[in-house]
Amino acid sequence: MSGHSKWATIKHKKGIADQKRGQKFTKLIKEISVAAKMGGADPDMNAALRTAILKARAENMPKDNI
Repeated sequence: MSGHSKWATIKHKKGIADQKRGQKFTKLIKEISVAAKMGGADPDMNAALRTAILKARAENMPKDNI
């Protein structure tokens, strides 16, 4: 249990949420990398890369990571 402190509760909930978000981002980055290696770096010519980028944007991944 995180204790009586409101901030301790927030810290624990945020830590869990950030970990899940990080795992999603890692999976999406791998998909983007594989798609770029297989079909080229241009999303207009590579449908798999375009789809991976759209998935990443739907999950609110920062553009710097994409």
